[in-house]
Formats: sequence, structure tokens, C-alpha cells
Amino acid sequence: MHLRCKAMVASFADVLESTREPGTSRFSAAGVADILGLQQQELAELAGVHRNTLRTHPESPRLQSALRDLMRVVSAAAAVQPDAQRAIFLVKNEPIPEFRHKSLLQLVQEGRTEDAIGYLESISTGFVG
Repeated sequence: MHLRCKAMVASFADVLESTREPGTSRFSAAGVADILGLQQQELAELAGVHRNTLRTHPESPRLQSALRDLMRVVSAAAAVQPDAQRAIFLVKNEPIPEFRHKSLLQLVQEGRTEDAIGYLESISTGFVG
């Protein structure tokens, strides 16, 4: 494996591990919010759950599904942009003309995770537009 690829994998592996709820196989809402620089309320809105769900019912299937989708998009972004902070910036902030200038995060919130990942995969293979 190319050295840069190894660094990207290690970097994303570290990011992924930082989002795991200790002692479980599920995501930590606080960990995901932290790496994405979101407030708890923002993450709850994105996931479509009440903000108290993040604390009182972290095992909620709806919450865990949303967290998985977010991390899938972050993973796809890391394949395009190996620098973890830049990848997260891409997910949160970059307006995408093909999606009416919405960000990847907005696409995930709309339930369009597959579109977001497809877009990132098309970039990683060199296709633009």
C-alpha cells in the first residue's frame, strides 16, 4: 500500500475509533458531534431525534442509523481528501453545484446518503459533474 494511503487509512481509523462509544459496538453521539464540530442539538436535528435521545437512548435505531450514515460519508470523503480535517470540512461546508449547492451534510439530513457517497466516489475516480 502506498505510504499516503496508509496514512489516510490510519487517520480515518483514528477518527472512526474516536466515535465509538466505549465498551460497545455503537457510535457515540457525542463523539460524532465532536469530530464534525456540531452541537448536540444540531446532531439531533440531523438525525431526526429529540436532543435528549442522544443522552438517554444512545442505542436508538434511528440515531445509530443516522450516525452510521454520517460516518459512511466521512469515510468516502476521506478517500477523496486524506487530511481528516479537510475531509470533514468538505462534508460540512462545501456547496455542491450538482445538488443545488447543498453540502454533503445537508444531503445526509435529507436521507440522500447514497447520493452523497456516489458523488464522492465519482470524484475519487476522476469524474467531475
